[in-house]
Amino acid sequence: MKNIFFICMFATVAFTGCVDDDDDLLTGEVSPGVEILPENKPNEVVDSKLFEIINLDYPGLEKVKKFYENGEYYYAANELLEYYRTRVDVNNPNVNLINPTISEKDQRIADQALEHRFYVKGFAESVDEVTKLETYYSFYDASAKKIDWNANEDKQKKEQEFRYQLHRHQWMLPQAKAYRISKDEKYIQSWIEAYGSWIETFPYTPGTIFPPAGGSENDVDYQWKGLQVAERVLSQVDIMPYFIHSTNFTPEWLSTFLVAFEKEVECIRLNYYQSGNILISQYQAVATAGMLMPEFKNASTWATEGTQGLNESLDTQFNDDGVEYELDFSYHTAAISDFREIYLIAQANNKTNLLSPSYISKLKKATEFVMDMIYPNYTIDNFNDTRSASYSKSTLLNRLKEYSAMYPDNNELLWVATEGKNGSKPSYTTKAYSTSGYYMLRSGWDKDATMMILKNNYNPTNQWHCQPDNGTFGLYRKDRNFFPDAGVFTYNTGAARTKYASTVNHNTMTIMSKTIGVAKPTGQGGVMEGKMIKLETKNNVDILVTENQQSDDITHRRTVFFVNQKFFVIVDEGYGASTLGTKTNINFHLLSDKDTPSVFDKNLQTSVNNNKYYQAYTNFASNNIFAGTFTETSQDLTAKALSTTDVTNVVSTNTDKEDGPIRLGYQITLRQPKITPIEISATRYITILCPFENDTEREELKVDAKFTDNEDGTAGTFHSEGVSIQVTVKGTVYDLSSK
Repeated sequence: MKNIFFICMFATVAFTGCVDDDDDLLTGEVSPGVEILPENKPNEVVDSKLFEIINLDYPGLEKVKKFYENGEYYYAANELLEYYRTRVDVNNPNVNLINPTISEKDQRIADQALEHRFYVKGFAESVDEVTKLETYYSFYDASAKKIDWNANEDKQKKEQEFRYQLHRHQWMLPQAKAYRISKDEKYIQSWIEAYGSWIETFPYTPGTIFPPAGGSENDVDYQWKGLQVAERVLSQVDIMPYFIHSTNFTPEWLSTFLVAFEKEVECIRLNYYQSGNILISQYQAVATAGMLMPEFKNASTWATEGTQGLNESLDTQFNDDGVEYELDFSYHTAAISDFREIYLIAQANNKTNLLSPSYISKLKKATEFVMDMIYPNYTIDNFNDTRSASYSKSTLLNRLKEYSAMYPDNNELLWVATEGKNGSKPSYTTKAYSTSGYYMLRSGWDKDATMMILKNNYNPTNQWHCQPDNGTFGLYRKDRNFFPDAGVFTYNTGAARTKYASTVNHNTMTIMSKTIGVAKPTGQGGVMEGKMIKLETKNNVDILVTENQQSDDITHRRTVFFVNQKFFVIVDEGYGASTLGTKTNINFHLLSDKDTPSVFDKNLQTSVNNNKYYQAYTNFASNNIFAGTFTETSQDLTAKALSTTDVTNVVSTNTDKEDGPIRLGYQITLRQPKITPIEISATRYITILCPFENDTEREELKVDAKFTDNEDGTAGTFHSEGVSIQVTVKGTVYDLSSK
């Protein structure tokens, strides 16, 4: 203990310096035997731009200013470095220096970066079949012995997202965490090498304004556009505190780092997007820089401008039902994170006055939407451009816990966030986000519950991330999604994306197998302007009615009956003034398994009442779904199982291959009858979706269905007030009506 006491006393003397005044410090005339300053270096080793962008009158920078005014730039930068190492009046809630932790994945990312294998989010050069561990792409030219940012040229040309993600530097923060925990200088040396090389390879001229984003312009100077710059700024304010105490974090490197940082922030300010999730990240980055780096001359402007932008964007980013306006789950959660994180930073630094008084309350609906979109086993579907593989159960739970902390009085959110350990189980079983077009019908909230999510988006502005598949749905029961969405395959415009986004590859109606919104003559027109007609519960039946104009002539009305919270009946009607007798198609894509594939019986089946129908069903050992489709008319009636060239499986990551479950689909086609008036002519289908466990139970279903609203009239007549049908399941007759 005595030795420790004397060590501490010596450290105290060393760091106080024992000098009479600041003039001694500036001239280097100090008491004999006390070393205060490092050996001086020429001014040229420091980027002099540093002293133009830092506010030398900021409290705590008095010595920095004196050295600068005395013409000693190296010592000025050295004092600024010491200031950052010891400052205590700025709090970053994202950084834990006292008890830092790192995940196994981040540690692997940090270690692979030492070998110049840089983590590009969503992409891996290879994946071990046994361990599932990823090996990332190398960006090193061994012959030239330097980093090659143009490496993997074929991949960069093929995948737009690969190019963009590379320049978001997502391996650098893991390296900073790895350094703080291990104190191994190789991590900061690797970071300095990579970031220094990047700065040199991709310079930015201050004041440069790029053309508005879009089209081919996205691939010009994309390193300095959009999310690339915003994500770098957001990570750099976290990276710096982890590395700042390293001996490799020199005054020279500090000047390089801070000058580059200021360029990034000012680049964002000159190149804001006009709207969208990227604009939110840009505002977040600028506001974060202003709050966490207050020493910059423009810091106050950054903080005010960024938070003002977030305040104004809160209303435009989310529809009035709380759904992010691009209608994609992944961008929805990202937007919440952006708004939430800046609130936490403002709170930690006593700057909440910069945010709107209603800032947090406005996000409440947005967090509830996340809760409602999650299946009871904590998985999500691939609706629109969501890549479900990015949302593991732990990831979703972490998001829910963050939201629950924001709204501690929401006991239902707490119940979902804690897997039922705390709070109270939600009591509602239906939910409509009718402005945006998402609807939930469920039997409950436990893992064995049944849940349907129907997607009928209102997307008149044709948001890129919203696929043209109105009316499609996912159906979950007992840990299995029986009608999974195909996914996105790739962001790149081309055949692969077109195939996965096409309407026919979703669980909905098409007009002659064409995609909604594709212009004639190649397509059939139509719009993505889904609307809700009705959502109600009566006689223990949940009834949901939605519509969308699927083509220029035909509107698709889909009525869903959730009967006794046991099985679903879907009525599809394609009605409208088509003088051509248009063909409509009903498309379903069932989950399958390569060893026990789903069964589709294209032969006409006969019900107990001699009604004709087509059937398909899954073939798992247990927990299965049956689908039986009946039609009211029969002109040009055909049914087919979709071949492997007709259907997609599932893509749920950023890969360029089908990496998810197999889907086996079927399509039933019917020509619209010619009746008078033609405005009420309709192709009409009834599909029963009924769960069963095994073959014996499936054979006991004995389904039947018919329309009862046209018995005294003309078959194929549409009724705007609603539909009436009769279905039979296991000998029980159900009269169902949406009127």
